[in-house]
Amino acid sequence: MQALTKKRPTENAEARFVGGHEQIARLRHLAKRMNVIDLSPDDEDRQYTVEEVFPELATNRAGVLIRGYRGREGMTQRQLAEATGIPQRHISEMEHGKKIVGKERAQRLAKVLKADYRMFL
Repeated sequence: MQALTKKRPTENAEARFVGGHEQIARLRHLAKRMNVIDLSPDDEDRQYTVEEVFPELATNRAGVLIRGYRGREGMTQRQLAEATGIPQRHISEMEHGKKIVGKERAQRLAKVLKADYRMFL
C-alpha cells in the first residue's frame, strides 16, 4: 500500500464568494455566527483591493483572466480548446502560469472569449 506523499492543509482554509452586497453580508453573518471568522465592526464594510481578493493576479495575471473570461462565457477548458484550436493541455498550462500565452494564442482566445487580446499578454 502506498503512503500519501503530500500533507493536506488542515489548519487554515480560504473561501471566495461572488455575489451582491446582500448575499455577501448574509454569508459574513452566517460565518460569524458559526465562529468561522471573527469580524470586528470595522471589517464589516471594509473595501478590498483586487490584489487582496485575487493574490494570484500578481504572478499569473493572464491565467486568472483566461479562467475568468472562460467562466463568464460558461465554457470548459475542452470547449475553449475546440473553439480556439489550442490544445486543452495548453489552456490548462496557461491558466496555471506554466505556459506563456503569446500574441497569436491571445488573439484566438480573445476572439472566442469576447475580450481584448492585450489582456492576456
